[in-house]
Amino acid sequence: MAANKNPRSQEPNDDLPLVYVHRQTSFGLPLKDRLVNHFRLVDPCDCDSTHKPIDTSLSNSVRALVVIGYTPLTSETLSFLPSLELVVGSSAGLDKVDLQECHRRGIVVTNASLAFSEDAADYAMALLLDVLRRISAAERYIRGRMWPVKGDYRLGSKLRGKRAGIVGLGAIGSEVAKRLMAFGCTIAYNSRKKKPSVLFPFYSTVCDLAANSDILIITCSLTPKTRHIVNKDVMTALGSEGLIINVGRGALIDQEELVQFLMRGNIYGAGLDVFENEPHVPEELFALENVVLSPHRAVLTPESLEAVQELIFTNLKAFFSNEPLRSVVHIE
Repeated sequence: MAANKNPRSQEPNDDLPLVYVHRQTSFGLPLKDRLVNHFRLVDPCDCDSTHKPIDTSLSNSVRALVVIGYTPLTSETLSFLPSLELVVGSSAGLDKVDLQECHRRGIVVTNASLAFSEDAADYAMALLLDVLRRISAAERYIRGRMWPVKGDYRLGSKLRGKRAGIVGLGAIGSEVAKRLMAFGCTIAYNSRKKKPSVLFPFYSTVCDLAANSDILIITCSLTPKTRHIVNKDVMTALGSEGLIINVGRGALIDQEELVQFLMRGNIYGAGLDVFENEPHVPEELFALENVVLSPHRAVLTPESLEAVQELIFTNLKAFFSNEPLRSVVHIE
């Protein structure tokens, strides 16, 4: 008889805390080997799992759930888990999670913003400097062998002294602020509420923030309230010398209006890591020299992915040990 290659999956340790893994089949579970030593996993997408999706015999006992990537977590799915107390997200944004249902039921939700914040902030600054100094455009100018033909490329703009408005001063926005301070920028912000511990000027509307900024950097979460939070009025207030950087979610900006503003030169430029209908990007943007495009990579580095795994593991251990959680999402 062949040896059993994976006895642990066939004989789970019933003494370990039960954790439900909610993911689409296209999303892997790289931290599985670490989790199985400390938790009894219910993963319907795992061919080795002994449990079927939302097994009634287990659903009443599940207190913690890990949602992988952008897998939708709906009220219908939550209804099958009456004892659920914790949702651990593996992404910074939770627009695919029914946060209002979690709030209604008193389910605590955590995200991965702490793990991603430094890398996302670095990327936001890279996009900002690229657009201001026209680095990518200048590189294309050289590759197109235009320097000997047309002469020196046009000048970019200096960052120091610019007024930077941050939309969403959470973990990522706060890291962006640190970097902007090092560049000598003046900083203001918009958030759900004024933060008593923050000394930067607060604007209660994004439109007012834009009117007093040269740059808008968007780092907030996508919710029904923040969808198209940067609209025609905001772009008009920002003005023709204004610049937009988005490392949040594509739908935070009215993309159709943004394209028109950029094509008409009604704003200076944009650095966009996210789009409304990914992976599709408006074709009008491809020909624009004042736009830097990126395929939703801002938060992703090998280091950040390792940090996410550590954060998920830490929060699960803390939950079952009645210890404080990290990166808790405050739902209104």
